[in-house]
Amino acid sequence: MLALSWVKLDQPAARLPLSAGSKAANLARATAAGLPVLPGFVIPHGAGDDAEALRHAWRELSHDGAVPLVVRSSSPQEDTQESSLAGQFASVLDVRDWPAFRAAVRTVLDSADRPDGTRAPMAVLVQPMLDARVGGVLFGADPVEGRMDRMLVSAVCGGPDTLVSGEQDGTSYHLTRSGRLLSPTTPHTTGERLLTRTELYRLARLARRVERIFGGPQDMEFGFDGAGRLWLFQARPITAMTARPARGARLLGPGPVAETLPGILQPLEEDLWVAPMSRGLRAALDIGGSAPRRMLRSHPVVTTVAGRAAADLRLLGIAPPRHRLLARVNPLPGARRLAAAWRTGRLTRALPDLALDLTADIDRRLAETPAPAELSRADLADLLRWTRSALAALHAQEALAGALLRESGNRAAAGAALAALTECRGRGLTDSEIVAGTPVVLALTPPSLTTPLRLPPTAADGHRRRGATRDANHLTLPTRESLRLRIRWIHQLQVHLVHDAARRITLSHRAVASLRWHELLSTLDGDSLPADVTQRLPRPDAPPLPDTFRLADDSVVVAERPRDEAAPAQGVSGGRATGTAWDGRGERPDDAVLVVRTLDPALAPLLPYVTALVAQTGSPLSHLAVLAREFKVPAVVGAADAVQRFTPGTRLAVDGTNGDIRPEDTRTRVEDTLTREAADR
Repeated sequence: MLALSWVKLDQPAARLPLSAGSKAANLARATAAGLPVLPGFVIPHGAGDDAEALRHAWRELSHDGAVPLVVRSSSPQEDTQESSLAGQFASVLDVRDWPAFRAAVRTVLDSADRPDGTRAPMAVLVQPMLDARVGGVLFGADPVEGRMDRMLVSAVCGGPDTLVSGEQDGTSYHLTRSGRLLSPTTPHTTGERLLTRTELYRLARLARRVERIFGGPQDMEFGFDGAGRLWLFQARPITAMTARPARGARLLGPGPVAETLPGILQPLEEDLWVAPMSRGLRAALDIGGSAPRRMLRSHPVVTTVAGRAAADLRLLGIAPPRHRLLARVNPLPGARRLAAAWRTGRLTRALPDLALDLTADIDRRLAETPAPAELSRADLADLLRWTRSALAALHAQEALAGALLRESGNRAAAGAALAALTECRGRGLTDSEIVAGTPVVLALTPPSLTTPLRLPPTAADGHRRRGATRDANHLTLPTRESLRLRIRWIHQLQVHLVHDAARRITLSHRAVASLRWHELLSTLDGDSLPADVTQRLPRPDAPPLPDTFRLADDSVVVAERPRDEAAPAQGVSGGRATGTAWDGRGERPDDAVLVVRTLDPALAPLLPYVTALVAQTGSPLSHLAVLAREFKVPAVVGAADAVQRFTPGTRLAVDGTNGDIRPEDTRTRVEDTLTREAADR
């Protein structure tokens, strides 16, 4: 049904979004504020059909057809703070006579019909069509970079319609809020400067005025006519601003903590495992003087983001200082400063004995611990408290051992675990029997309160392919590996204790994992369960965290590109190899180069069958890196975007000494083969 009533843009009724639509209402507000808006009228949503009255409005605005018009949609559901719905409804340009105008209005109204059978409320905005010399889009902020201190302009010859429709590529300009040109980002194909500096200043001034009227930066369409006058065609909120971290936001990443806790953690798992790890690492950094105590108190070394463990990369010394000059003055930032701290000399000599005492105490306590079912509730709670304290101590000494001790040999708990697992599988033992008799195999699995423990698959000849089989029960491990193994044993004890606590308070394993630490303790002390515990949902699976990122508002993860994208990766296991990239899934190539995000210990059974190992994150001291050295598999860590760059099937040359990874040119390889064959003949 065609509308009868019409309202001029300079009338108060045109400022009502529910009847005039958001687009017309915004222009009406801009008109009332004195901004350069073309005259026009709006046919409100739900108005009746009076062709004579509508024809009078058309004649007045078009000068009886002498001036072409633009007939545009103006729905209350478009151009809002929540959604722009750009391009969802129709607009008709260059409308020149009365029949064409009637058809254009009908086209706009018909575009309100949705595919699902519903109909959007729709008003119609009518304005003269401007023959613009230059037009385009003006953002009062930089939506791509998420910066409020910049504006972004994209301009084309003619009106902005060819730009927003994608018919033309615009010339883009980054401006300061005062209108100073920072840099053109997309030069125009003709090399012609579309907008002068004066015009850019005028656009910035218009953007600031619009921002004051609407209370925030806007997405605007504009045009300059032949006489150089600037006109505002549209203003709507910017709905797709890229999240931007606050100044000084911490640089985070999964780093080495993902090797211990690679998956999604439920609330109780955070409290049991992440909190003690953070306390232990904080103690190690404090002992070594690697960070100010004030910073260590206010910034947790390890935290969780979307349920995944992440570390402060600067505190751990994995990321370089913010300022390159600081790196030159002190080239040993973060955790690596431990090796240079004045007090660590005596600690280095004492640490092996301290670690031996700690592991002996842990082993004694584990041996003396009765089955969870034999404990009272109070004893169960006390034992859980002890496990958290023990984990903090183990993590502290493990971090110090990794930073200070230079132990000879390439022995890993994962290697011993793999040898034991292969041997036990050959004897036909079940997973539970293997864990009970040879707990070193726990080094191959991450802890979990909700997922039953499953040891990774092995092949009968897996470990014999590289390295000799050894007796895992009598293997002497380096100090750090010995400490890491005890950490995993404590994890598994906590799993058994929590499962027994869940049985006593009649909760499933999944439900008890949704509790927080203090809630579990209070329940064991006799208090009631939280009223909402049965309604709590487990944390859903989420994509892996970026290698490096910062947090914006509402904990939005903003990936950070390294300043020097050509920075080399780190070789952690010497040797060179050439092979085919493989992600660990599907059929394995004969010369597989395993390319992964993190050094998950569960990947250990694959190492005997791969030619090389490449990881985006990780440490030379991780289980898998040590095991790669043991198996003499060239390995590289810190290879930025390796999973995306080296997709399965890519031919790679890997140098585990200097960290060099190069895609192999197939043509060159064939030519080299032909050259060698010709030389042989």
